[in-house]
Amino acid sequence: MTRKPTYAFLGPAGTWTDQALRSFVASGQLEPEYDELPCENMGDIFEAVDRGQADYGVVPIENSLEGPVTTTLDAFAFTSRAEILGECVLDIHQALILAPGATLGDVTTIASHPQGVGQCRRWLHKHLPDAQVRMASSTAAAAQMAAADKSIAAIANPLAAELCGAVIYEEAIEDHLSSQTRFVLIGNGAAAKEGPGKTTLALFLKADRAGALNMILSEFAYAGVNLTLVQSRPTKRELGDYMFFVEIEGYADEPHVRVALDCLRLKLRQVKVIGSYPRA
Repeated sequence: MTRKPTYAFLGPAGTWTDQALRSFVASGQLEPEYDELPCENMGDIFEAVDRGQADYGVVPIENSLEGPVTTTLDAFAFTSRAEILGECVLDIHQALILAPGATLGDVTTIASHPQGVGQCRRWLHKHLPDAQVRMASSTAAAAQMAAADKSIAAIANPLAAELCGAVIYEEAIEDHLSSQTRFVLIGNGAAAKEGPGKTTLALFLKADRAGALNMILSEFAYAGVNLTLVQSRPTKRELGDYMFFVEIEGYADEPHVRVALDCLRLKLRQVKVIGSYPRA
């Protein structure tokens, strides 16, 4: 009997990370028959992949409103051996979820992940100004709380309501309807090369000096490589010591990309290729 692969995601079932996992499955990037491994936090997802408890994991890496997800970036740079094998982008539309039979007048508490609450402040101020806020580990966990208690409303993914038997009172209650989150598929081994590529890098300086970022950008410009993201992060060694995350168009083994990376390896302490994968 063939062993089913195991996929790790931020649990419980019904989170946006679970939704992204289902998107990877639907697109054919992951096998449709699999075992789930819900995790309590992002670090557990990376650890599950690194230790072989999961074949693949799914983590958020960037939101159109909040910017890069720093816990994900730090795991890639400092603690994990996992690489990015693919990416997908989801439109994020938060829903207000109630227990079956509950009305808005029953609600005294709002439960959600901190980001869920932050994305829906105007709607909450207008419709539930006196409700207390209870933070949950995920939007799906909040939906489970709401399903079991008529006094609790959850801000969550509509998928969470379907899975836990709750009711969607109103969809798309977020302040900004243009919110999108990019999720990446992580694992070990080479990614498939299908269509235009993207490469994610962690660049570590030998020493902090004036013009360091300009030098990095110049190497990419000289080689004709287009950058799509540049993000600085502290190296956690000492105050003022930073490294850079860079995302570029193209696969790492394309000639013009390889020229830029080879030149940077001569000038930097480390050039870590976090992943080279098909662009969403």
